[in-house]
Parts: sequence; structure tokens; C-alpha cells
Amino acid sequence: MLFECTPKSSYMIKKVVHHVTNTEAEKHHKKYKERNVTSKSILKDRKNLSNMLEKRKLLKIIHHKENDMEKKKIQRKEKRKGTQVPIFSKRYIKHLKRQARRNRTMEGERLFELGTRVLKHSKSHKEKEEAFLLFARAADMGNLKAMETMADALLFGDLHPQNISAAIALYESLANEGSHKAQNGYKYLSGINVLQNCEAALFHYKNVASYIADKLEKNDGVPVEKVRLAERPENLSTNSEILDWDVYQYYRFLAERGDIQIQVSLGQLHLIGRKGLEQDFYKALYYFLKAAKAGSANAMAFLGKMYLEGNPAVPQSNITAFKYFSMAANKGNAIGLHGLGLIYFHGKGVPVNYPEALKFFQKAAEKGWPNAQFQLGFMYYSGSGVWKDYKLAFKYFYLASQSGQPLAIYYLAEMYATGTGVLRSCRTAVELYKGVCELGRWAEKFLTAYFAYKDGDINSSLVQYALLAEMGYEVAQSNSAFILESQMATILKKDQMYPMALLLWHRAAVQGNAFARIKIGDYHYYGYGTKKDYQTAVTHYSIAVDKYRSAQAMFNLAYMYEHGLGISKDIHLARRLYDLAAETSPDAHIPVFLALLKLEMMHLIKDFRFYKYNMKWRWLKLENTLGPNWDLFFIGLIIVLLIILLRNWLE
Repeated sequence: MLFECTPKSSYMIKKVVHHVTNTEAEKHHKKYKERNVTSKSILKDRKNLSNMLEKRKLLKIIHHKENDMEKKKIQRKEKRKGTQVPIFSKRYIKHLKRQARRNRTMEGERLFELGTRVLKHSKSHKEKEEAFLLFARAADMGNLKAMETMADALLFGDLHPQNISAAIALYESLANEGSHKAQNGYKYLSGINVLQNCEAALFHYKNVASYIADKLEKNDGVPVEKVRLAERPENLSTNSEILDWDVYQYYRFLAERGDIQIQVSLGQLHLIGRKGLEQDFYKALYYFLKAAKAGSANAMAFLGKMYLEGNPAVPQSNITAFKYFSMAANKGNAIGLHGLGLIYFHGKGVPVNYPEALKFFQKAAEKGWPNAQFQLGFMYYSGSGVWKDYKLAFKYFYLASQSGQPLAIYYLAEMYATGTGVLRSCRTAVELYKGVCELGRWAEKFLTAYFAYKDGDINSSLVQYALLAEMGYEVAQSNSAFILESQMATILKKDQMYPMALLLWHRAAVQGNAFARIKIGDYHYYGYGTKKDYQTAVTHYSIAVDKYRSAQAMFNLAYMYEHGLGISKDIHLARRLYDLAAETSPDAHIPVFLALLKLEMMHLIKDFRFYKYNMKWRWLKLENTLGPNWDLFFIGLIIVLLIILLRNWLE
């Protein structure tokens, strides 16, 4: 049966359909709404997340910048305190390394200074050991001065057993580090264990000489006392280089009695510490004041010098210095005139005035004061207040250098090294630089070596002289050779001493020592340390005669001509050389007289032999001609001849 649709049923169907339709529409709308809400919330969340990430990034950047700024602040603060916060950047690591090196250097200097103070005031062996322990710690930290001290200690056996190989290794290390003490231009100059190279020697000597010249310009130079041991032993105790204690006491007595010259001399000795006396400014001031009150111009000038430089005894005072220099200059004193020149040149208490300084320097230079001659040379060399004139500079430097003015020698070396105002000469420059280098503090070993020798510590003296000899000191080479020749040292075998002495005499002779040149001749004549070689002996004696006019060499060469040793026999030349020896030195008169007497006697005996044995004169019978007492006649004749010769020598 078909379903029949009535109006009521139709209405119900419509309602149901409408309900279903509405329900589905609501569901669809709800789903759409929910979908809409979800997408909006997602977009909102994304936006919020993006904003949050941006904020985080921004905050991170801000925080990083704040951290950097804070770290820099901390670094600056810590840097002032000497420490820093570790930052592991390459730049900061380098900075830390530099800081560590700086701290290490400062600590090394502190330890060295502490060790120096302890050693200076040490009175016991234990205190000296403490000082050397401090030096060792400073040396471990790279302090050059401490390393030099330890090298000396190893070389000379101070407090510890001697270790020469370790000392040499340390000196070589110091040379590579640029230590002035370890530089050795002498080996390049003389070709010792290396090829002879003047330019290399110039490089080494120039470095050290510049360092010494800088010290000298600051009045920090060290006077060097060089005692020659090759003198006669009886003269050694009164050597002019060292003032004997008894002589010093006698000088003090004379000074207290009012001897002005002695007062000035003692003041000078104490002012710079010469002739074995320690530097004592208070004693220098005492003697200068006494002499100045008595009217000594030199004492006034030296007082001006003390006040100009300042020292523990007197404060630095340009006004007082000017007063004393003026008082001395008014008396025509060269030192006072030079002092006034320095005041105007450097502007000490007065405006710099080069023309006025030039005027005072010229006046002092005319009186022969070498420091004033140097200052004039320097003004022309540097163009200070005058036109540069290298010829005049050379002239004044040369004049001052003849009196041993060290800065003048240095500037002469500079001129020869660079060819300024003169023809360049490497050899001359090296010799001049060498003279300046030998004024360094290491030359203090001359005194300690001398006193060790005088006290009987021959081994210690030899080692110290040998070190100075290796540095090129001619006096040290001669002294080392003298000690070896005496065979008093026990650190070498007997058969090693003469060959080493010959080597050292040779090095000293190359540097211009006439006595060393004669010694080389003696060694070859007698066969000491080498085989006998008369020809070589004649060569060295001839050099000593031609170059140094040595009376001893003339006598030795005359003897060799007389006997025909290593050279053709020539009696006439022998006589001439004997005469020259007597003319050259008064000390040679007696030896020459005896040598000539012997020569004439031998010549006379030979004539007698000739008359006796020659066939031509055999017929002569002296008894018939001169009588039975002919021998007495000849003795009387010889006596008359001797009297005539003696009168000639006395005239």
C-alpha cells in the first residue's frame, strides 16, 4: 500500500526536514566557527611566539652587550690591580703572556736588588750563600745581571766549586740575550776560533761602547786600575796604580798639616774612587772645603762639580755650583771655566746660552782641559749653537782623546765607523771602540785579581786575569802570561804553562806591548814552550827595536850580531846597537859597558892568537923586542885603555 500523504503528515515531514536541516546547518556552522576560532588562535599563537622569540633575541643581544661592557669594566679595574679575568681569546692570551713576562721581569729585578743588598752587607759565609741563592732565583727568571753574576761565580768558584764549562755555556747564552758583558768583539778582531772579521768586531764593540758612553755621559763611569805584574817584585807594592795604605796614611797626615795640594789630591781620589780607595763623597767634601778655604782654585772647581751633579754628601744646587765655578774661573782655573760652560750649555739654573758656553769652553780648552776640548768638539759635531763642522769636531775630539777623555774617543770611533768628516776605517773604529769598552764595570776584576795575587791566591788571580784576557785586555794578557811563566799556579800542568804563556804574550804583543814582543823573542831563543829558533827571535827583537825603540831589544839583538846567532855575524853592527841601547836608557849603561868590555877583550885575544899562530908573524920574538916583562907591559896598556873607555862613558 502506498503511503498516503495527508496535510498533517505533510506538515510533520516538513518540520522534521527543517529540524534536520537546521541541525546540520548548526553543526556545519559550529564546525566552521570552531575551525575559524582554531585558525585564529593558531595565528595568534604564532604571532605571540614570533614576538617572544624576537624579544628573546633582543634580550640576548642586550644581555651580551651588557656582559661585554661589564667585562671591560672588570678588566679595566683588574688591570689596575695587576690581575685580569680569564678570557680565552687569542688576544687576551697574548696579553696574559705579556703580563706574565712583565711580572716575571719585575720579580727578577726585585730578587737581584735584594741579593745585591744582602751581599753588600754580608759578614758571614751563610749570608753570602743567601745572596747567591737570590741571584740564582733571579737568573731563573731571566734577569741578565743575575745571570752575569752567576756566570762569574761559576767561573771564579765563588762560594761553590768552580765550573768553567757551565760558566762558558752561560756566557754564550748571555751573548745571545744581548748582554753587554758577554759580547766578544775581540775574537772577531783577532780571529780567535772564528774567521777574522772587522765588521763583526765593529758590530759587537759598537753595541758595548754605546752602552758605556751612555753611562759616562751620566757620570756613572768606573775608573779602572790596571797593575802590571811584570814589574820587579820590589816595585810591586809601591805601584803607581794602587795607593799603599802606609802612603795613604802619610798623605792624610800631610793634609791635616795644611798641605793644599795633598788635600786636593785626596779629595779627587775619594770623589771618584781611585788607586784602590773606595768612593767617599763625605771625605771628598771635607778635603775640598779645607783646600778651598785656603784659596785653592782647583778645590773650588771640584766643589762646584759636586754641587752641580749632587751626591749623598751635598744636595744638587745650581746656584751653589755657579758660585764655586765662578770663584775658580775668576782665578783663571780651567775646571771652573769648563763648569761655567756646562751650566750655560745645559741651562742649569740659567737660560740655555750656547754662545756663552762656547766662550767658556774655548777658554778652558786653551788651557789644555780635555773635557772642555771634548765639549767644543761635541758642539761642532752636533751643531749646538754653531754650524756643524766635522773637521773642527775631529780636531777637538782628537786633542781630548790624547789625554784619554773617553767620550772623545767614543765620538772619534763614531766618525771613523760612519766615515763622517774622515775617511772610513773599520780597523781604527774598532780600536777606538775597544778602548771605550774597556772602561766597563767588568774591569773591576782588575783590582780583585791584583789583590788576590798580592795575598798569594795565585789560582784565583790567574782565572780572573784570564777572563779579562779573553775579553781583549792587553794588561790582563800580559799578567796572565807572567803568572803562567812563574809556574806558581797549580790549576795547570807544568808542560802546559809555557805554551799558554807564549800564546798570551803573542796576543799582548799584537796589541802593542813592547815587553811582550821581547818575551816572544826570549821564548824562541831559549826554547820555552816551543823549539829553539834564533831566526824567529831575531825577527821579534828587530820589531821591538824598529817599532818601540826598546833598549832591551837593542841589547839582545846586539848580542846575537856579536855571536852570529840566527843572523850573520857583524861586530861593528853589534857595537852600534850596544851604543844605541846605552843612549836610549840610562839603566842600560852598566850592562852595555860590561858587554863592550867583553867584546873588546875577546877581540884583543883574537888578535893575540893571530899574531901567535900566523906564519907571517911567527918570527916576532916579544922577549927580544919588549924585554922579559912584556906581559906586564900589555896588562898596563889594557888598564890604560879601560880608564880611557870609562872616562868616555862618564862624559
